[in-house]
Amino acid sequence: MIKGLFATHAIEAMPRVDAGEPVEGGPEGEVTLKRVLTARHLVMLGIGAVIGAGIFAITGTAAAQFAGPALIISFLIAGFACALAGMCYAEFAAMLPVSGSAYSYSYATLGEVVAWFVGWNLVLEYLFAASTVAVAWSGYFGELLRMLSAATGMTLTLPAVLSSAPLRLDDAGHLVTTGALVNVPAILIVGAISWLCYRGITQSATVNAIIVGIKVIVILLFLAVMFHYINPALWHPFVPANEGGSKFGWAGVYRGATLVFFAYIGFDAVSTAAGEAKNPQRDMPIGILGSLFICTLLYVAMAATMTGVTPFRMLNTPEPVATAISYVIGTVAPGGTAIHVLSGLKILVVFAALAGLSSVVLVMLMGQPRIFYSMSRDGLLPKALGRLHPKHRTPYIGTVIVGSIAAVLAGLFQVDLLGDLVSMGTLLAFTTVCIGVLVLRRTRPELPRAFRVPWPWAVCLVGAAACLFLFWQAFKVRWPLLMSWITIGFLIYGFYGYRHSKLRQKTH
Repeated sequence: MIKGLFATHAIEAMPRVDAGEPVEGGPEGEVTLKRVLTARHLVMLGIGAVIGAGIFAITGTAAAQFAGPALIISFLIAGFACALAGMCYAEFAAMLPVSGSAYSYSYATLGEVVAWFVGWNLVLEYLFAASTVAVAWSGYFGELLRMLSAATGMTLTLPAVLSSAPLRLDDAGHLVTTGALVNVPAILIVGAISWLCYRGITQSATVNAIIVGIKVIVILLFLAVMFHYINPALWHPFVPANEGGSKFGWAGVYRGATLVFFAYIGFDAVSTAAGEAKNPQRDMPIGILGSLFICTLLYVAMAATMTGVTPFRMLNTPEPVATAISYVIGTVAPGGTAIHVLSGLKILVVFAALAGLSSVVLVMLMGQPRIFYSMSRDGLLPKALGRLHPKHRTPYIGTVIVGSIAAVLAGLFQVDLLGDLVSMGTLLAFTTVCIGVLVLRRTRPELPRAFRVPWPWAVCLVGAAACLFLFWQAFKVRWPLLMSWITIGFLIYGFYGYRHSKLRQKTH
């Protein structure tokens, strides 16, 4: 039995799929995922997934509660861990251009039970992250309605009972009601984007590319305008004195790194699109590492600017970028050109936040059904999740199910409820990928690798250690929730996945 639990998929040298794979179906005539994505699409997918909640929502919380101006270091720590894991992802994605991300890589190297563990944790990353970001989108949508109401004199805002979560965690960790009914905007954005994902990968990637262009332009505009208002005195002390626990000091910097890690989790969503890349051997490393590099630069620049123009304790709001602009508006002389420029910039930031958060939800809702698709084709989940739409060639049943669950979660819970769980699940997946590269280098050294991790023993081991270090910062606080999630996952595996595994059926 133990041997069966750790059975691995046979790995064959992958041909260059752009040179010989059928375009309209597999060699058996079955419907397959559609290979239409280029390196540019993949970089845009990565930026679309990463640039969103990190800048427009989480940055303020991390600075105000944990790191202060040293949030810059928190982003660099999280980015360093992601860069090491990203190189490991790039090696796997170029060698195994399939849609299962870390799940598929684990199945090929560490065995079925580890693959299930990783795949189940990826549900935290994609499904719950989509819900979490949708709630943040609802907050910015409310800010947009308030701005329109002030400009027109009309009452356009939604009542709080229809635009906020009815459930939250209190200080003791118990679920309590807030008096609200449901978060309607969060449900609507999940529904709209789920429909887009149902329609097809080409439409989704095109819309994402447009959104990415808008939000990156606005972020660069924000940096250019706010550069003139930076006050270096606000960066002192750079690492605020510790106030107990993880509140400031170096303990706060490390805790902040765990929190902002949520901002980076989307880069591996690029790997879920490997089955739809035209030339995955060349384009997957470009997509993963290129998007990660660009996003890290933007995050560090935004952290430095926001803490340089606003006292960091004031950034603990649902819309910290808009808060920073409002603070600067309050410091300049009224009636001048600067006021009009800053007010216009605030409007653009709200629109960019809505666009940025929309693209994160889009990429997350694209990624999760494709992981379910891979798990279903291995027999670990029901067959329905592995069906592709005959026209759109998308995993349409999985998309409908994931979208429905994400909408329910977004309508009921607050942003911070599952943020740590999302980060922990992702960090465990990243750790597994780092270890998997070393295992496959030893067990199958002859496999051709279009991209190879440099200095693998150093990069992979340090990458795994860095991810586990960040994982531990949140696990100390949230371990009961994570252990409950893992227990539920292994019960599903024991009662369904183990019995229906296609790999086990082949070996018996």
